[in-house]
Amino acid sequence: MENKIKQTGTAQITIEGKSYDLPIMKGSMGAPGIDVRALYKQSGHFTFDPGFTSTCSTESQITFIDGGEGQLLYRGYDVEKLAEESTSLEVAYLLIHGELPNAKEYETFESTITNHTMLHDQIESFFQGYRRDSHPMSMLCGTVGALSGFYHDDQHTTEDEARDLAIHRIIAKIPTLAARCYKYRVGQPSVYPQNNLSYAGNFLRMCFAVPAEPYEVNPVIERAMDKIFILHMDHEQNASTSTVRLAGSSGANPYACIAAGTACLWGPSHGGANEAALNMLKEIGTVDRIPEYIARAKDKTDPFRLMGFGHRVYKATDPRARVMRRTTHEVLGELGISNPVLEVAMELEKIATNEDYFVKRGLYPNVDFYSGIVLSALGFPTDMFTVLFALARTTGWISQWNEMLEDPSQRIGRPRQLYSGAELRDFVPMDKR
Repeated sequence: MENKIKQTGTAQITIEGKSYDLPIMKGSMGAPGIDVRALYKQSGHFTFDPGFTSTCSTESQITFIDGGEGQLLYRGYDVEKLAEESTSLEVAYLLIHGELPNAKEYETFESTITNHTMLHDQIESFFQGYRRDSHPMSMLCGTVGALSGFYHDDQHTTEDEARDLAIHRIIAKIPTLAARCYKYRVGQPSVYPQNNLSYAGNFLRMCFAVPAEPYEVNPVIERAMDKIFILHMDHEQNASTSTVRLAGSSGANPYACIAAGTACLWGPSHGGANEAALNMLKEIGTVDRIPEYIARAKDKTDPFRLMGFGHRVYKATDPRARVMRRTTHEVLGELGISNPVLEVAMELEKIATNEDYFVKRGLYPNVDFYSGIVLSALGFPTDMFTVLFALARTTGWISQWNEMLEDPSQRIGRPRQLYSGAELRDFVPMDKR
């Protein structure tokens, strides 16, 4: 990976009367960073940054976010443009290779992914070991990690051919695994992938087709699913992406790295946000109760919070939400669905996008608010939402993992700590305590 980070100046830090010069580094876009790698060696002091929210852990050329402007770029391309005009496999190629494919490159890539969608037959035995009421994310975590036992050669990731094969297998098989999680959860037989369908269309068929009758993919729903995949593919160094990179920095098997990212995404503060948003809509129940919950949201003493509104990174509108808003209305219009939860969502959206209290605080509906509505309308239970998020994000994870391996400056992750425990103590035998 070509290093595009340049030094633009020097920052001086004074510690206990002694000054140290540290390089100021600038990427192609975004705020500059202070390179503190030499600080401990020179001064004997660490930086302290719980959650790493003010720390750049790596150089990356994949995704850029400008939270103030509400901008998200994949390899320099606006995510809204990609979602409206591209396909999920074309965007996957972009994230992995850095450039959009030409027609021949896309045909080869699509064919390669399509021909790796089947699962080894013995994977089914892993599902049979789960209880039927197991959370789908527990099944996904286990079975993604289990792939490492079936593809031993992919562990030799220093070889380009083996690494490419691992990338293709992971992107191809994750929809099949995700669909099997759903089918097992609802007690239906698995549906094999079908090679003449698109990436999104094939996933929908594996989820909703049954052996007893034919299944035809609805093009409106297929396109909506494809947009969901694109919008959730990558999002800078978030918790799960950082987990994948940290696991990968030790040289771990790529399937184990993706399993680690999947486990991190499972957390309700990360991948569970759209599920939380839909549960909130169900709690509100009916449109006439919205004023009550709006008042509670404004009351600082009330623990209730509007889920699916605002974003930690975006201070303006989440750009992904703009696409999902249009997609939500397209899907609901196509399916002709009308139920109290969706009526609450639409009315709450109208209030939040027009009332000064929300607008001034940047509490716009985010991508999780809309994606939960769409996935519910398609018939997915709420406990499958995070699985679908993981399916989409896997492409970003494996792209970040691949980039990490190509970075000559990459080292095994080893964060420091400020120790606050007991000082050195003498051991006292048990009979004298």
